Amino acid sequence: MMSTTHKEDVGKVLNDASLPLKERFRALFTLKNLGGHDSIDLIAQSFKDSSALLKHELAYCLGQMQDEYAIPVLVKVLEDKSQEPMVRHEAGEALGAIGSKEALPILEQYCKDPVIEVSETCVLAVERIKYMENEATNSESLSTNPYMSVDPAPPSVSQDIDTLRQTLLNESLLLFERYRALFSLRNIGTKDAVIALADGLKCQSALFRHEIAYVLGQIQHDACIQQLACNLKDSQENPMVRHECAEALGSIATEECMKILEEYLHDKERVVKESCIVALDMCDYENSDSFQYADTMARLKQGENLINQSS
Repeated sequence: MMSTTHKEDVGKVLNDASLPLKERFRALFTLKNLGGHDSIDLIAQSFKDSSALLKHELAYCLGQMQDEYAIPVLVKVLEDKSQEPMVRHEAGEALGAIGSKEALPILEQYCKDPVIEVSETCVLAVERIKYMENEATNSESLSTNPYMSVDPAPPSVSQDIDTLRQTLLNESLLLFERYRALFSLRNIGTKDAVIALADGLKCQSALFRHEIAYVLGQIQHDACIQQLACNLKDSQENPMVRHECAEALGSIATEECMKILEEYLHDKERVVKESCIVALDMCDYENSDSFQYADTMARLKQGENLINQSS
């Protein structure tokens, strides 16, 4: 087990703004996998950073840790209107991932936030917490998540791709139900399921498009490269969607993906530029014989175990 002093050394890397993002991300995922209140405290220090990409990932990791100790810092981030929408959104989603009823009042308050990505996220988080509260009496037979991530909604009962696609694309349905179809398609993971998911990249909700890109990155199927590239290349697209498309291309990691990402290394949107830098680093490791990058975003989101570089 890593000592407190060693954790503090990892925390210094995470909180050193002079270091490359890829090094700071590795430190973040090391702390996430180690867990504990001291890790949460070290992660929380970086919410003062100027990188929205890093802060968004801090909140994601705190949610995946599912430790109620992180609730106060996540509430503070959600309430902070000076934080970027994608950071506040991720804080709301993380509160839903932790799943404590303690967070319901604040989430219900921000269901009416003027930033649509934040309000939609909080609605989903409230629905998830209520669903999990009733899980003991729920007789639904759900598919297994092969990626071990804590998702914003449980999968649907249906396993029929056509039915799930119809639900996914039905803009009149509650977002929670469409998310459930999304995660069912993710769990199926076939080429047809991937193509159905990719069709959702043209839906109205930026939050929904961003989540679709996220799960396509988890699946790592090359059938969706062109659809992801289309959203990444669209300068009018929401930056949080473009960022997630870049990360997904980095996870798929083909030569075609690398060429696409290289085109946007100097994008005017900082979060897109930084995402392409990190995504290309992911590509390098996906295509190498190294197993030392198991704490990167790609592998974290696939639920693989950390291989501690310092052990």
